[in-house]
Amino acid sequence: MSPAEDHPRVYEISIAGCPSTNEALALQDPIKRLLCPDPDHAPPCEVPWSFTVADDGPDDDSTALVLGVYTSKGQAMQVAARVRALAYETRSVAVREGDAGEWEELVGQYRFEKGAPSL
Repeated sequence: MSPAEDHPRVYEISIAGCPSTNEALALQDPIKRLLCPDPDHAPPCEVPWSFTVADDGPDDDSTALVLGVYTSKGQAMQVAARVRALAYETRSVAVREGDAGEWEELVGQYRFEKGAPSL
């Protein structure tokens, strides 16, 4: 994909295999520090991000923390690699394109911070 075709969009970085929702949510703080080491910095963040949780598997016996990012595919893959290193290879980390409609706040944050027009 050429850089011109790698325009920003929503990507979901799923950190799978958490035995409970509480354990999945506990991963948020270390990932926040990874993405934004200085929470008092002037906006915007380099990569707009947000979290949610999802069932992880057909039997609902585990939970995934899902990190939504609004960025290029290349940068999403870089963020996923950093998250994978943080997960100490004990959790599966996968990247897929997300549905912008499910991440409206994230898309709005990107447009506001970048001065991009609304759709």
